[in-house]
Amino acid sequence: ILAIIEKFKGGPVGLNTLAVSVNEDPGTLEEVYEPFLIQQGFIQRTPRGREATDLAYVRFNKSKKKINDQDNLFEK
Repeated sequence: ILAIIEKFKGGPVGLNTLAVSVNEDPGTLEEVYEPFLIQQGFIQRTPRGREATDLAYVRFNKSKKKINDQDNLFEK
């Protein structure tokens, strides 16, 4: 969940990309971890990939970045 939130800004992220980022087999993620995380309400599957839910942000005390909160390339 933290990989989705921190590395991919909450998603969406594809299964294979997520698997590589956490050094886990895609099949294991899909068959073992994902069903539990969906049941608990921490992630959701979308046509574009997996996304962290609002509940996941609350659980890990993280805040969603809004589009205007993103770092500007030209600011110091």
